[in-house]
This record gives sequence, C-alpha cells and structure tokens, in this order.
Amino acid sequence: MTPEKERAYRAGLERALTAGYEILKRGGSSLDATEAAVRVLEDDPHFNAGRGSVFTSAGTNEMDASIMDGNTLKAGAVASVKRVKNPVSLARLVMEKSPHVILDCVGAEAFAKENGIELVDPKYFFTQERWDALQKIKEAEKHGGVGGKRFFISEDGRHGTVGAVALDKAGNLAAATSTGGMDNKLPGRIGDTPVIGAGTYANNQTCAVSCTGDGEYFIRAGVAHEVSALIEYRGMKLQEAAQMALDAVEKLGGAGGLIAIDKNGEIALPFNTNGMYRGYVDPNGKFVVEIYK
Repeated sequence: MTPEKERAYRAGLERALTAGYEILKRGGSSLDATEAAVRVLEDDPHFNAGRGSVFTSAGTNEMDASIMDGNTLKAGAVASVKRVKNPVSLARLVMEKSPHVILDCVGAEAFAKENGIELVDPKYFFTQERWDALQKIKEAEKHGGVGGKRFFISEDGRHGTVGAVALDKAGNLAAATSTGGMDNKLPGRIGDTPVIGAGTYANNQTCAVSCTGDGEYFIRAGVAHEVSALIEYRGMKLQEAAQMALDAVEKLGGAGGLIAIDKNGEIALPFNTNGMYRGYVDPNGKFVVEIYK
C-alpha cells in the first residue's frame, strides 16, 4: 500500500460517505443513501465493483449486486452482469419493478434495457491493475499453482466487495452490496453478494448488514441474516452478534468482514483480515475512515 494509493482509497470512501450522508441529512431514505454510496464506489476504479471489477479466468468482468429494504423486507439482486454500469441500481429496480428477487446475466441485462438502466461496452470495466493481477495468477498456475488461496496477489483481489448500510430519520434500515467477485473465478461463479441473507440483509426490527470476503463461506454460514437472528432471538448487542457471525466464517476456513448498523444507530465493522476499507458518519456528522486494524 503506497501513501498515494491509500489517499485514493480514503478519498473514494469519503466521496461515498458524503453521497449517502447528504441524502440522510435532507431527510431522504436509507435505501436512496445506500444506493448512492455504492454507486460512487462502483464508479471508482480503485474498488472491486463496477469499473474496478476483477477478471474471471476467461478474462471477462462479471458483477453481482443486491439491495434490501429493512422496512418491507423487500430485496433485489443481480448476478453475473457484464454490461451494467451500476449493478446496484439494477438490483434496486429488480426489487421495485419485478416480482422477483434475483435476475442473472442475459435476463438481468434485458430487464435493464427495458427499464432504461445504463449499459456500457464491457471494455468500460477494464483496468490495467486488475488485468495484471490476473496475469500473475495465470503465471503462477503454469508453475504448479492451482490459482487458489496460495496465489493471491493481495487480499484486495480476493475481498474487494463494496457495500453500505444506513439508518434514516424515519427509522428505516437498508443495506446494499456490489462486487466484481474473486480474481480468476470461473465464469458464472456467483458469490454471497447477491444472496439475500448471506452477503446482504436488512430488517427494521434488528439491523442492516453488508459483507465482504470469501463468498462461498459467507453463503454457507448465512452471515448477514445470522447477525440479525442473533439480535432477534438471543438478544445480543450488534457488536457481539456481528463478531459471532464472522467467527463462524473463520471456523469454516474463510476470511473477510462486514459492516452493520442496528435500529438504534449502533455500528459494528468487524473483520479477520489485515485490513478492511471502511468508514462511517456518526450522529454528529463526523466522518471516520479507516483501513487497518
């Protein structure tokens, strides 16, 4: 991590926080705020979502996203989209304008076109840094590597998901998540991001959660819903519930983190990696952005 790169990541997080906070400050909805924050990160090539998405083993970019409304428990998600500029906005449209929760690849893009969502040439998502990372993994594979955990270029390529959670003035919670997935993943691989209850969950009675990490483990542990369930059924505080849900991932052999906010505005940002790009705005409007432990 160079000082220059760290500044760029911090600036990106601050822009995302500002986009969401400005909406909340004006009395806007948590749904609007989380979507706006995630769109900023999708447009920033430093993050593994939208424009900065990592490449599949076939050299393509395939993106997943989801959003959930804690008030109604409605949710929308998209998976394996290749031409949608802002997948999180399409996920919201799936929630609001279709009878479904998840649409994938060709069907999702057809739905996007019908509803006026911006589609771009797949070249838009190309970034040299992500392409070079794929080539390094390919090179490692040639020399006896399996392209798995032993050959990560960085935790960045492995856990680059972006997300946002928010509580608005009306007491409504929302969560949104977006990702390019894992470096060198098989085409068609879908992680936890679009799986409601695994990578994303929101319920006004408990909390809103967005996860990042080894998606296969987050799916198996049902992490996002688990945080909510521990609060609802065991009366746990958010911090304890979030840590316990994440510990379940670690026990299975996975790594990552999550961001969460509860109905009282308490926040939790646990992770079991070297660092996690994260930030929040407190009730007094103070911005906090952190990367390392």
